[in-house]
Amino acid sequence: GVAGVLVGHPFDTVKVRLQVQSMDKPQYRGTLHCFQSIIKQESVLGLYKGLGSPLMGLTFINALVFGVQGNTLRALGHDSPLNQFLAGAAAGAIQCVICCPMELAKTRLQLQDAGPARAYRGSLDCLVQTYQREGLRGVNRGMVATLLRETPSFGVYFLAYDVLTRSLGCEPGDRLLVPKLLLAGGTAGIASWLSTYPVDVVKSRLQADGLRGAPCYRGIVDCMRQSYQAEGWRVFTRGLASTLLRAFPVNAATFATVTVVLTYARGEEARPEGEAMPATAAAPSGPTLAQPSSL
Repeated sequence: GVAGVLVGHPFDTVKVRLQVQSMDKPQYRGTLHCFQSIIKQESVLGLYKGLGSPLMGLTFINALVFGVQGNTLRALGHDSPLNQFLAGAAAGAIQCVICCPMELAKTRLQLQDAGPARAYRGSLDCLVQTYQREGLRGVNRGMVATLLRETPSFGVYFLAYDVLTRSLGCEPGDRLLVPKLLLAGGTAGIASWLSTYPVDVVKSRLQADGLRGAPCYRGIVDCMRQSYQAEGWRVFTRGLASTLLRAFPVNAATFATVTVVLTYARGEEARPEGEAMPATAAAPSGPTLAQPSSL
């Protein structure tokens, strides 16, 4: 999770700024211009604003996601495409408890002004201030939108990963096993983002609402209605390019790091590099594949 954050956070900062900017007075013309503007005005460190929140949260999120997905798949008793989707969806829903407050802090830190004008000193300070002003409801702002995004997107992620690993023939002993898994993970990450991206735009707008002035939205439907009326359907694809650019390397970094860490952590049980991924115990029948839950 940490490896993925370090690789992908600059793209996430660009995505959030593009998602929430006003079209009446747009600050950025596109993904590349946003990158250039942030570096010019705030230095490279500006791209890493809000880094602390996902660094803290993703340790627990990845533990929940991979743990819940694996256990749910075993509880369902049969490794099928539908069960892969259901197990992934369950994992996505449960991790929202951590993901929603984490992304609230990240979004607000990414959008705050640099220098003395900044409102928050860090992720924890942002959550504390939000709780003091708005209570528990404020800290969990955007929770329903987060659930609507994460539940199906994680289902699509694990389903796509399962289909891709089978199609690529990811068998233990394959010399190209790790590159194949990285390709499958990165592609599955892109598929999961495409499946629910409009909901992510709404979530970002709800969590940023009230940061610079009075709140504008009464809820998810109102946010969608106002955004569509003001900017048309394209508003729901804003920031998509930087998100897709981020999705592949983030998933590749995550899977590569998990592979290397587990290879060393297993000690005597560790396999040679080409066999770093064991066959899944969740599916004794059918092809022996390295599934995400068995990483």
